[in-house]
Amino acid sequence: MNQLDALKQYTTVVADTGDFRQLAQFRPQDATTNPSLILKAVQKPEYKHLAEETLQRHHNEPLDEQMDRLIVRFGTEILQHIPGRVSTEVDARLSFDTDATIARGERLIELYQAAGVPIDRVLIKVASTWEGIQAAARLQQRGINCNLTLLFSFCQAVACGQARVQLISPFVGRIYDWYKKSAGSNWDEAASSGANDPGVKSVRQIFEYYKHFDIRTEVMGASFRNTGQILALAGCDLLTISPELLAQLAASEAPVQRALDPAQAKAMKIAPVNYDEAQFRWALNEDAMGTEKLSEGIRAFAVDAVKLENLLKAI
Repeated sequence: MNQLDALKQYTTVVADTGDFRQLAQFRPQDATTNPSLILKAVQKPEYKHLAEETLQRHHNEPLDEQMDRLIVRFGTEILQHIPGRVSTEVDARLSFDTDATIARGERLIELYQAAGVPIDRVLIKVASTWEGIQAAARLQQRGINCNLTLLFSFCQAVACGQARVQLISPFVGRIYDWYKKSAGSNWDEAASSGANDPGVKSVRQIFEYYKHFDIRTEVMGASFRNTGQILALAGCDLLTISPELLAQLAASEAPVQRALDPAQAKAMKIAPVNYDEAQFRWALNEDAMGTEKLSEGIRAFAVDAVKLENLLKAI
């Protein structure tokens, strides 16, 4: 049995891609997208027609609506290749606007429903800012399930649990990147890999907290740099993995063992934590890594959203 199939015994495997033609060989349950992945896919010759067809049908609509229609088109195509859910992201430029995030999330769901996609097959991705978390809480109350992304700090995870969101995506690789860069020449790769990887440790803390307190929000590790990070989180609810790393797992037959166990988490001594807005903002402010990576991630997704808009204009 290869590592990918072995991993599926413990964890739901999700494909992190906008390239839906790559999905069949890995047989993931779910798929996730973001503006960067859609931008990358739509520039490939085999997908350019999706943008052209979208623009032909909706050329009189505002640019932001054309964008939403394009990413929903990718989402509906992806859903033809997987049995589960697709995550579709709200424009990152709305990350600090609760009402606008709600409106955009509702519009994405309406577009999916107009395409015949049931509401339970879509997760609306929202950045884990305070405003984003509050928007997700209200969307959840309206029956729209959310995936809270760009999550780096424990306080973000706690607030998402309080908001009863469906799923969170803590970014393992970007946490690792920050600590490696911060350590500079003092970084010890061997001592900071596997279970000791700072990104892996962050997800394990969140997973154990959720399972200990019976928080139903799903934990989906994301943004991996290597297969060691993935295998160190075997047993996490879900893991979203790039096609490149899925291929590496499929090519290896080394043994895979469960690393995260809900039963063990239940037996731990863990103190409960709650955050109101002021406490959340202070806790995030005190986490330099979380603050920097959240801001950086929002900026990067916003840049790619503008590039995608410009690509549509050019077409």
